[in-house]
Amino acid sequence: MSSQEKETSNSLFRQWQILSRLSTGKWIGTRELQEMLLREGIDVSLRTIQRDLNQISQRFPIESSKTSPQGWRWQSDAPIQSLPHMTSSQAVTFMMVEDHLKHLLPPSLIEEMNPWFDLAKRSLSTENNVRQWVNRVRMVPATQPLIPPMVERAAQQAIYEGLLQDKQLECVYHALGSHSEVKTYVLNPLALVQKGAIIYLVCTRYDKNEVQTFALHRFKSATVLTSRALHPVHFNIDDYIESGALGFRVNYQQPTENVELKLTMTEKDALHFTETQLSSKQKMKQLDDDLIEVSAVVPFTSQLVWWLRGFGQKLLSIQPEKVNIAVRELIEPTSEKD
Repeated sequence: MSSQEKETSNSLFRQWQILSRLSTGKWIGTRELQEMLLREGIDVSLRTIQRDLNQISQRFPIESSKTSPQGWRWQSDAPIQSLPHMTSSQAVTFMMVEDHLKHLLPPSLIEEMNPWFDLAKRSLSTENNVRQWVNRVRMVPATQPLIPPMVERAAQQAIYEGLLQDKQLECVYHALGSHSEVKTYVLNPLALVQKGAIIYLVCTRYDKNEVQTFALHRFKSATVLTSRALHPVHFNIDDYIESGALGFRVNYQQPTENVELKLTMTEKDALHFTETQLSSKQKMKQLDDDLIEVSAVVPFTSQLVWWLRGFGQKLLSIQPEKVNIAVRELIEPTSEKD
């Protein structure tokens, strides 16, 4: 291949990369495109990207914002055949990734993926049979459903980027409990694990070798450092989970009637219900002797029974009685009759 042919090939490849990252809605600036290309190992100037966009616009229905700095996107009425090609099976995959995994992806990757998410929806608009697959598949929690706690978005973005780039993080963290001390840590991010409604950062502290988990919603802030993250020798996230360190369980769901569940426990044990609630209408009532009553309307299922069993003797009272009987039958051994 001659030098001119190689240059033409590189130019076409670069322009295809640019084209595939444009959205039909959001304007994408040349500097954003430069950062996206750099992650793919393509190091070019802003001037080159602008020249590529001008050339692309002569052959494809893309438009400029005519502002400074300039943004680019696909025209809203661009015919589907003009967009980068995507098969129906690929489109289904992208749509399901957006629905179920987007919250576990770093913001920088989501920005790059948005044009593909958009293209997937457009590609399936005429694929009725295939599109029905997306409408017929759902993920149901294996444990008692809880409302996810609010996560500080800026901290989440920094943690995800630190994990993606394999860099250390300086974080401000508030442990469980209103009287807990807010502390600053330097962490080595190792992995993210979602357990029920909560996402955990698996990591080591700068001053310790022990692998620990930090709940994402308890981070108040996080900053990506320039220093490389340090990894424990032979650490494997799957082995870590399998060891039982995160306490995962297998539960079964058999929904029946709704019941007004009332649980009595100490204030300390009730702290978890201030972060992850049983329902949007959950109530917490102060009783005598430093006790709390947590109440909510929930489905009476075998899943609920097994979940309540996990509290053991921490649940001082369970109502209604039929739920109490089901839970206590599992906790307390029955005596044999003569």
